[in-house]
Amino acid sequence: MDPKRRLAAIAAAALVAACADDRPLDDRCVGCGTLVIAATGEPAALLPPLVYETVARDIGDRVYERLAVLAPGAAPIDDAAYRPALASRWERVDSLAWRFHLRPGARWHDGRPVTADDVVFSFQAYADSALDAPARASVAGIRAEAVDPATVLLRFDAASPEQLFDATWHVRVIPKHVWEPIPREAWPADTATGRLVGSGPYRVQQWNRGATLTLTSDTARPATERAGIGRLVWRFTADPDAALNLLLSGEAHAIENLGAPDRVARAAADSALALYRYPAAVYGFLGFRLADRSGRAHPVLGDRAVRRALAAAVDRNAMARALYGPDAHAPAGPMSGLLWIGEAGIDTIAHDTAAAARMLDAAGWRRAAGGMRRRGAVPLRLDVLVPTTSPARRQLAVMLQEAWRRVGVEATVTAVDFPVFQERLAQGRFDGYVGAYLDEPTPRGLGEQWGRAGWEALNHGHYFNPRFDSLLAAAGAMTDTAAARAAYHAALDTLAADAPAIFLYTPVQVAAVRRQVRNVTIDPYSWLSTIDTWTMPGEPGDAPTAAAARADP
Repeated sequence: MDPKRRLAAIAAAALVAACADDRPLDDRCVGCGTLVIAATGEPAALLPPLVYETVARDIGDRVYERLAVLAPGAAPIDDAAYRPALASRWERVDSLAWRFHLRPGARWHDGRPVTADDVVFSFQAYADSALDAPARASVAGIRAEAVDPATVLLRFDAASPEQLFDATWHVRVIPKHVWEPIPREAWPADTATGRLVGSGPYRVQQWNRGATLTLTSDTARPATERAGIGRLVWRFTADPDAALNLLLSGEAHAIENLGAPDRVARAAADSALALYRYPAAVYGFLGFRLADRSGRAHPVLGDRAVRRALAAAVDRNAMARALYGPDAHAPAGPMSGLLWIGEAGIDTIAHDTAAAARMLDAAGWRRAAGGMRRRGAVPLRLDVLVPTTSPARRQLAVMLQEAWRRVGVEATVTAVDFPVFQERLAQGRFDGYVGAYLDEPTPRGLGEQWGRAGWEALNHGHYFNPRFDSLLAAAGAMTDTAAARAAYHAALDTLAADAPAIFLYTPVQVAAVRRQVRNVTIDPYSWLSTIDTWTMPGEPGDAPTAAAARADP
């Protein structure tokens, strides 16, 4: 998985007015069906192959469509769990091909019909090295062919139980007639809003860069397919506090994640807001460097016993809750709380400082004068690398530093700018680092994060255990969800025993939405994916739902 998929620092933006007039939000928007969203940072692009920030995905997924969508929480290997989107139906042709039939009457926002040629063009664009789309590696083994104007055939290089996932999750279809005349290497620099033409429920109306972006419902769609809110406005802010202030002042209706517990408390105190808690698709960890690129072991962390001792010295759940609130927890492995295989039953190293001390003693690291450990003349000393862009990661590193000090391990913390952080990870210039990865619905990404195949990608610590790789590959080939879950758990048991990392947290996010917005539900993988069914006062079907009734007071 390309690192551009992962959490990234996004550009700060100036705080300016959301709409063209100065009237209060309630006077301006109630009855006119406008929802204002406060966002931290502004996307660099909205064209799907160029998107890597979550806010860009949230906006773009209202404009562009996948062929089909996976039901929230479903296993990607369950072919019955996919729902129609741009394709109205599909069928397997053989072990290496699927046939998709486009939705009758599907049209681009400029009125042109959506055709199979657009789908073929889109898959080719995502696979093009000139664009280097975040999903490029995931679609490299798929070839799209137009059977007729409304039918497309997708052929795969190899049989896999997740072919339908690969065919539908990564690629949003873009219009060939708009983008084919422009050289692909010029796409990233193209800022023409008029070319942001999609087939989704909303169309781009205006983008005031550095300020706001407005989408309007595509009224050319049949009435039964139109979104429940007529206009969406994103207000881009410089930081989370500025975004929250917009919400509390009544200048915005919704925010994706309140973040720190103090911001959650401020929102909870406002009776006009409903809070929606949902598990985040992210996990954080302390990754160890086990070896360099040649496979030569790290002089300290190459020892499995030392890594296990360092893991046992850390109260992971206490750290997660202290930093991310009472609903956060330390995952059993490299996963958020969303991954369909679940955590229950996966082996973990328990917090036990006495056991940690015994393991370090047995490995030859004995306490010396001052209480710090040495082996002969060599001190047990480590450095933890963190990016300056993440205060939370630095705080985690300081917590680790203190936990290890208690068992006689000296640790320092080095904070560097994010580009330098990435460069040092790629070069292997670290002992440990605090990282964070985003989950997708499939566990297959674990191979690129922790397997031998990921040494040149995301497995910066160069962990390698053939048994882990073998179990992971076997799990990925299974079509039965129960058998696959058991196989994935066996692989993660192997990983946990080797302790190439300490898995520190997976948070619960808290979205805040003004109570005048009804029918609110949250898909944890993409919080706005259900917004087409949200409603505002004065709109049809605005009765409160069970989800709204269950929202926090």
